[in-house]
Amino acid sequence: QVQLVESGGGSVQAGGSLRLSCVASGKISSSAFMAWHRQPPGKQRELVATITGGGATNYADSVKDRFTISRDSTKSMVFLQMNSLKPEDTAVYYCNYQRFGNSYFGQGTQVTVSS
Repeated sequence: QVQLVESGGGSVQAGGSLRLSCVASGKISSSAFMAWHRQPPGKQRELVATITGGGATNYADSVKDRFTISRDSTKSMVFLQMNSLKPEDTAVYYCNYQRFGNSYFGQGTQVTVSS
């Protein structure tokens, strides 16, 4: 019922920046809780950043002060601006939509940071 499509991943050198985008479609609400997760190679998926319908944000300690999550509710989009990237940020990044106990993920976009 909710489809999420991520874009913006790629390869970058350490210290560089990338901006991820996610477009939501289907039965969506501008007040839904949205987030970015990531799964590094060989590791479990982890929460990176969250944003409420009202725009309140929260970040994992590992990305605080480097990543910024934002949303454009008029376009049903959520973004993740990633600055000062490190090799340990290498992962598949997933957009997440949550509402009424349901949780949806996109297919993910690969981010690779080389040293």
